[in-house]
Amino acid sequence: MFTGIIEELGVVRNISKRGDYTVFEIGAKLILEDIKIGDSVAVNGACLTVVKCKKDSLFFDCMQETLTLTNLDKLRISDAINLERALKVGDRLSGHFVSGHIDAKASIRKKSFVKNNLCFEIVIPKGLNKYIVAKGSIAIDGISLTLSDIRASSFLVYVIPHTVKNTTLKYKDAGSVVNIEVDLLAKYILNNK
Repeated sequence: MFTGIIEELGVVRNISKRGDYTVFEIGAKLILEDIKIGDSVAVNGACLTVVKCKKDSLFFDCMQETLTLTNLDKLRISDAINLERALKVGDRLSGHFVSGHIDAKASIRKKSFVKNNLCFEIVIPKGLNKYIVAKGSIAIDGISLTLSDIRASSFLVYVIPHTVKNTTLKYKDAGSVVNIEVDLLAKYILNNK
C-alpha cells in the first residue's frame, strides 16, 4: 500500500531481458535508506518487488504482463522515474490509498496552463468512467492527484508547482502515456453494490 506522495525521482540505469521477464536497475538515494530485498516500491505507480540492492541502485524483476499493462515498457536508460516506498503502519497518509495495481494506461490529450497552473487533460481509459468523479482521487504514474473537471471522454487534473518539480510530470506532454490507478475505495464501493 502506498500514498501517492512521490519520495524521489530515480533514474533508469539499465534494462535487461532475462528469459520471460525484464530486469530494471533504478538509481536512487533517499529510498535506499531502509530498503531491503523483498520490499515493495511503487515505480511510476506500479508495485514492484526489490530483488537486489546496491549502494546507489535497486533492481526489480518485471513480468511481461506488468510491462503490457503499464508504461514501464516505454522506459529507456536515463529516464526519470517516480519512486515511493510502501506505507508503514502509523505513517501519515498525505495522499490517498494507492495499491500499486495499475488499472490502465492512458494518453495525455493536452498539457496547458490555466491561470498559471499546470493542467493535464487525460483520456479516460475504457471501462474506468464510473470511477472518475469530480473531486475524487486518482493516481497518475503513482502521483496522488485530485480529479477536477470530468468530460465525456477525458478528465482534467491540475498540478501544483511542488508536484511538477518533484515528479516526472515535468517531462510529460501531449501524447505521453501515463499509468492510471483509480481510487481504491471507489472501486470497492461501486463493485459491492
